[in-house]
Amino acid sequence: MTAAVLYGCEDIKIERVDIPRLGEDDVLVRVQVALTCGTDLKVWKQGFHARMIKPPALFGHELSGVVEEKGSSVNGGVHKGMRVVPSNSAPCNRCFYCLKDQPNLCEDLLFNNGAYAEYIRIPGRIVRENMLEIPESVSFLDAAMVEPLACVLRGIHETGIRPGDTAVIIGCGPIGLQFIRILSRRKVRVIAVGKRAGQVRAAERLGAVAAFDASEIDNPVTLVRQLTDGGRGADRVVEAVGQPITWQWGLQMVRKGGTVNLFGGCPRGSEVKIDPSALHYSEITIKSTFHHTPQFIREALDTIVRGEIRAQDFITGEAPLSELPHIFRHMKNRNGELKTAVIP
Repeated sequence: MTAAVLYGCEDIKIERVDIPRLGEDDVLVRVQVALTCGTDLKVWKQGFHARMIKPPALFGHELSGVVEEKGSSVNGGVHKGMRVVPSNSAPCNRCFYCLKDQPNLCEDLLFNNGAYAEYIRIPGRIVRENMLEIPESVSFLDAAMVEPLACVLRGIHETGIRPGDTAVIIGCGPIGLQFIRILSRRKVRVIAVGKRAGQVRAAERLGAVAAFDASEIDNPVTLVRQLTDGGRGADRVVEAVGQPITWQWGLQMVRKGGTVNLFGGCPRGSEVKIDPSALHYSEITIKSTFHHTPQFIREALDTIVRGEIRAQDFITGEAPLSELPHIFRHMKNRNGELKTAVIP
């Protein structure tokens, strides 16, 4: 089969490799759509991910496809030709964190990569815990959005955002824009902060009541607070960039008693200046939301079935697998495109 193989820092090659061999509880899926994402871009730039992928390795994790073959012990509910969306991970359900109902922090969280290929092996644990059948009413393109959407839905839940709230979304990439779309449809007043004109237009199109290009504003914090009730600040802030300065903005944009979700992870070794007295005397809650859980994978598919979110709002192009190296070089230049659907 043809597949993308990550060899190291900005080194990805399209090669002919063997179709994965299955264990007795594994499933082989023929990939119909694989989506690019910011996490894959980060992995491509640094050449590895300590928890998820070590080169040389097959690459990519957002996909939808069709069951081609299954192992001898896979239950009868899974069959050849079945339209499925497999998650990129599954918890063990036995460790300390799983038993504390925090499966996203599982000590043996099983990750799976290889979506940028004609076929992908889905390990048995993911088949059992986190592979869902796609309803006939849902396209492969829409279904491939399940994994990132699950992260967003869990972020909304953890932040406690409710109808009637004013929420600030810092960062208008694909993840930030999904926050905007979902929240605006759930009667949340959304203020968006991006850094390019294209992002601002997309945020407005997806429901933000106000959107700004931070690169053209002297003080984004002051501007955002002016748009809140009495200038008090937003009820909730979601930082979806992962930079120390935007973390600081988030903490300064929230009102007393509000919540900030530091959703975007800063690079290792980063330092962020925080005013302890402001946190304490204003009773600000700080959250960080990492990854998803089986519960939110299911909620994401249900959300797509209901039509709350559509791939066409986030996917700005399609390309064959052969163009993947060029796509990542293009993404590195932050061209303003959102997601590309890779069709093996």
